[in-house]
Amino acid sequence: MAEFLEESSGLESTTVGVYRTAATVKGGRRFSFSSLVVVGDRHGRVGMGYGKANQVPPAIEKAQKVAKRSMRAFPLSGRTIPHEVEGRFGACRVRLLPASPGTGVIAGAAVRAMLEMLGVQDCLTKSFGSNNPKNLIKAVMNGLEQLRSKELIESLRGTSVGETQVEEMIARGAAFIKQPEEAKSDSTEEPTEETAAAEEAGN
Repeated sequence: MAEFLEESSGLESTTVGVYRTAATVKGGRRFSFSSLVVVGDRHGRVGMGYGKANQVPPAIEKAQKVAKRSMRAFPLSGRTIPHEVEGRFGACRVRLLPASPGTGVIAGAAVRAMLEMLGVQDCLTKSFGSNNPKNLIKAVMNGLEQLRSKELIESLRGTSVGETQVEEMIARGAAFIKQPEEAKSDSTEEPTEETAAAEEAGN
């Protein structure tokens, strides 16, 4: 579950996993803990961190500090990503695909944490190969680094790109989603004569 790090800047953190290792020494076993944490502001900035300590809370705090230092900004297209990308790290491959409004984030725990902290609300994902959470998060980060905004592509090409497929998909999906004001106005509509007569008959 996400928790606020700095309410002023809107930073939130999610602990993806806590891992325990044991070293056998003369007196028995000595335990140490490590944690994997994702920090983001849900507005296009996210970072990951890994920390180790002899207790769980210090390990999480260390990971949060590392994640805050490694935060980077990535381009978004509304509530989804601008285009399809595939990130790789080690034996992991993660494919990220844009989705229309209302789809939600279809992903596993590790990938979902990364995308939600970034601010992505609609995205389809598929992972291939190893399902190690540490490597999955790094593969997602590699994929996010490949994202390019429409404005950047236009400046590099020196021409206008026009409406992209993702923008068309977002526009089509938005047409089917009622705006909060419309839904509120529908719920506060005065009853018609037919509905009033039916209510009286029921009473």
